[in-house]
Amino acid sequence: MYNQIIIAGNLGKDPELRYTPTGQAVVNLNVATNEIFTDASGQRQERTIWWRVAVWGKQAEIVNQYLTRGQKVLVEGRMNADPQTGGPRIYTKQDGTAGASFEVTAQTIRFLSAKGEGSSAGGHGGVSDFESPPPSSLDDIPF
Repeated sequence: MYNQIIIAGNLGKDPELRYTPTGQAVVNLNVATNEIFTDASGQRQERTIWWRVAVWGKQAEIVNQYLTRGQKVLVEGRMNADPQTGGPRIYTKQDGTAGASFEVTAQTIRFLSAKGEGSSAGGHGGVSDFESPPPSSLDDIPF
């Protein structure tokens, strides 16, 4: 079986780079996708879905170097199901309401923001593609 997901959205915070005990680089991203629609009563509605994205290897180091909060990215990868539920990871928010986290392992990251767009710290100019292989084992996944 095979699954692939494509997400285009904005980074909610700066990338978080870590290294596994074996020295493999992994960066975690929070990507927001927005949907704007008109409901049955004619009211404009907006829905935001948050995605947790893991990027591995050399691609993780490049993403960490060039991306910052607010920049636009396109992520191609596979969606990971919670082993206990088979769906998104369910958790309780600080305000006591239920939340869900959709988790993706990236295979390709494309930088969509123009240089300097989305952050005062600058950025990477143009659209760039970076691909990396997935982790060698599930033990290397940090979440």
